[in-house]
Amino acid sequence: MSPEAAVLGWDLGGAHLKVVRWSNARGVEGALQLPCPLWRGEPHLEAAVAEALERLGAGVALHALTMTGELVDLYPGRAEGVRRLVALMAGRLPTESLRVYAGPEGFLAPAAAVVRTRLVASANWHASAALAARRLPAGLLVDVGSTTSDLLPFAGGAVLARGYTDHERQARGELIYAGVARTPVMALCREAPVGGEWTGLAAEHFATTADVYRLTGELPEGADQHPAADGGDKSRAGSRRRLARMVGLDGEDAGAEAWDGLAAYLRGRQLDRLEQACGRLLSRGELAPDAPLVGAGTGRFLVRRLAGRLERPWVDFETLLPLGGAGAAASDCAPAAAVAVLATLEAA
Repeated sequence: MSPEAAVLGWDLGGAHLKVVRWSNARGVEGALQLPCPLWRGEPHLEAAVAEALERLGAGVALHALTMTGELVDLYPGRAEGVRRLVALMAGRLPTESLRVYAGPEGFLAPAAAVVRTRLVASANWHASAALAARRLPAGLLVDVGSTTSDLLPFAGGAVLARGYTDHERQARGELIYAGVARTPVMALCREAPVGGEWTGLAAEHFATTADVYRLTGELPEGADQHPAADGGDKSRAGSRRRLARMVGLDGEDAGAEAWDGLAAYLRGRQLDRLEQACGRLLSRGELAPDAPLVGAGTGRFLVRRLAGRLERPWVDFETLLPLGGAGAAASDCAPAAAVAVLATLEAA
């Protein structure tokens, strides 16, 4: 394939569509993260795909596809989800230029992908780690997104994950269902200090981590693309109101500093959880003490903090990719960027 040829990397998630345009000659030429509530129906994905093609699709020679959207409860099972999503993309893109990522087996044609669904399902993490393993001698890639966090050790050109499916990776501490935008606050801890007392958090979807990081001042622009838990405004006042509900109060029952302090506490608990997960993986002894943490995803600001806690070097995923103007957005969409690059290498 010509070095000038453009490739689109697609990462079909349950809540977002991420797309990266890449060429060997120019590097990352563009990156998009579009809201896509797939659980509400495939028309939401179809609309997002159409927008992505309009903005980034001109003159594309190859499309590389990965996904996690097969997990949404729109589909009765993951295999059916893979088949439906591959069929949807094959209906929108030239079939001869579409390749589907299957982890250690590389890329498959659509007809083969709908048969090898176990390898295709939620394989996006493997693409990111495989690219990191090509670019660095060793490290621990931590991709903190809006909903989940992937922890991916690699060394010697190989991905060292001990799980492959979501279940296997959850059991081994390589996949954590906690991100920086969509995660319900009740998932971070069971209680928090409020007014000098330990107070249990309501087991209700009153607030999300987007509220937490809006109040800490760390929420990246464009990271919170779905409605707030109460459908209300995404202001600091709105986030304080939602956090107050988590402890049975209204926002007016305490000053702004109380709710900002609660947000800081919750942030600390999420960092603790990530640190414990990293400690578990590092205890395997596969990585040297100077192997870096590689941060990806919209929540990679937490990975930088985590590297400091663990006294390890920090590397931003975007430094693994020549950037043609997309900037940090490539790190936000790491799996989409990774499949674009890997597909280019395989085609060459």
